[in-house]
Amino acid sequence: MMSFHLDRGLAHGDCGVHCANLITCILLQNLAKHMLLPVSIMVLFMQRYMVALRRYSLQLLNATLVIPEIQATTRAKGISPKFKSFSYLYDEDHFIDALSNDVAIVRGLPKDLREARKKIKFPTVSPRNSATPEYYMTEVLPRLVKSKVIGIIVNGGNCLKSILPANLEEFQKLRCRVAFHALRLRPQIQALGSQIVGRLRASGHPYLAYHPGLLRDTLAFHGCAELFQDIHTELIQSRRNQMIKRGTVKEQLTVDSVSRKMAGSCPLMPEEVGLLLQALGYPPTTIIFLAGSETFGGQRMLIPLRAMFANLVDRTSLCSQKELSDLVGPEEPLTSDLPHPPPPKSEKQLIEEWKRAGPRPRPLPPPPARPFYAHEKEGWYGWIGENDTEPDASPIEFRRQAHRLLWDALDYFVSVEADAFFPGFHNDGSGWPDCSSLIMGHRLYQSPSGITYRPDRKIVAALFEDVSDHRYHPPRNWTIAAREHLNRSAGVEGIVLSATLSRPVSFLAHPLPECSCRTPKSPAVQPVKSSNGRLLFGGEEECPDWMVRSLAMASAKNSEPQNEDYEDELPEDDSSLDTQHESDRSDVNKSSEQDEEMDPDD
Repeated sequence: MMSFHLDRGLAHGDCGVHCANLITCILLQNLAKHMLLPVSIMVLFMQRYMVALRRYSLQLLNATLVIPEIQATTRAKGISPKFKSFSYLYDEDHFIDALSNDVAIVRGLPKDLREARKKIKFPTVSPRNSATPEYYMTEVLPRLVKSKVIGIIVNGGNCLKSILPANLEEFQKLRCRVAFHALRLRPQIQALGSQIVGRLRASGHPYLAYHPGLLRDTLAFHGCAELFQDIHTELIQSRRNQMIKRGTVKEQLTVDSVSRKMAGSCPLMPEEVGLLLQALGYPPTTIIFLAGSETFGGQRMLIPLRAMFANLVDRTSLCSQKELSDLVGPEEPLTSDLPHPPPPKSEKQLIEEWKRAGPRPRPLPPPPARPFYAHEKEGWYGWIGENDTEPDASPIEFRRQAHRLLWDALDYFVSVEADAFFPGFHNDGSGWPDCSSLIMGHRLYQSPSGITYRPDRKIVAALFEDVSDHRYHPPRNWTIAAREHLNRSAGVEGIVLSATLSRPVSFLAHPLPECSCRTPKSPAVQPVKSSNGRLLFGGEEECPDWMVRSLAMASAKNSEPQNEDYEDELPEDDSSLDTQHESDRSDVNKSSEQDEEMDPDD
């Protein structure tokens, strides 16, 4: 019996759409293939919503998988009874059917094993991030042989290294099949996501998805506190102090945030993203979808971007409150976190207090306290002005965390389907998978021809440092340099860089070449290899005949003429961008002549 506990710790890389990779389960089964004993796998908790679970049925005897449980839903009180833990996000029936030829799956544990789980009779191990196959052979397998049951607690997402030996290539393909096919969001999430995509494209124009990556944990881990102001800096430092105490961060509390920014370790600010999109030639009417359940700093951080692109929208502006509440489902009411006012005093009590009050005259009593409003006690607003330490999460906060899973899943769906994607933070170098990288990996797998920008934040920071005094009116050579860098990042050069930086951290962030193939009619591509001989680009196998036929049918179906306006919305050639640039500069000059005292950086 094998039990896997997938826990969520206070770890950097926890994002709106954080995808945990549990391919370790498969490796464990593969390592145990010589054992003639029944192995039942129970996954209790998983980190967010991208789990990779599967095994070779021919390599293992009588293996059974119990449907996983999502930790954020198991600890949340009173979430909708319509959904069990796994089905809160995923299509459970599809998951079982998709893996029916690979592993026997049951929806729950037998009664005796449930009792054993409650009594904590299962031994547990906690593998480090990106553990090697040897770890499971030497540390996990002996304990499994001894106890027949073992629990694995996974923090931060990865529990198996991203790059595996060549003889384990099938495991890499397996990761993609499970993550991109077996794990499908439940129909309600897909339906609402499709409606959002339809509303974004209702005008006949494409849309760009943007994930800011402004997460409190991320900013605290990398020491980006000084890039913010006032209370937000204190909040980031408070979280960083917690990480230092837990051993997640092994640096000093206070670091130079500007130097971290110049080194590319901090996210791009929404204002900077807006200026980069302007340099690319995107018109002010471009539709931008804001993804992610958390944007640290709130709407204030988005003011400059919204000023440049008025069509900045998110799920709340594209969906009604009823549509979002229907996605959550009916929930039990929870006790409010607001402080309760003291009960009113009776007339007799007031008279007694008057008699005991002492000699007259007396100072007037203080005015009655005003009532507290719900928004004043939500999140950090509720404690930052009253306590020096952050209190433990309340039941309402746990429920909000479960809701954030839904919003992350919804935004993930819309971002993968977007015509273009721009990440605010990816390849952070922490060793944990981040949301933007996983969206980019899914787009690379599903629609490699789509526009996916992969900016090098170190280069971008240097570009903005050159125009720090006049970034809203940069010289033409700056615009050309920024445009060329971003266009290269969306092409082969960006894919090669992603293979170098993203692949060692998370396989699902760059699932090539194992999870792709090349049709016979495709032009030959010169493979690009790293210094150690690892393929960075090219080298895909030839697609099977059935896939080639399917692609031909899909190509014929989509060969109808498309709306030219739709295609022209995304900038491609430099000539059109130059024209747009000159037009923008002329408009700016006219505006400056009308009001010479206006500060362009205001």
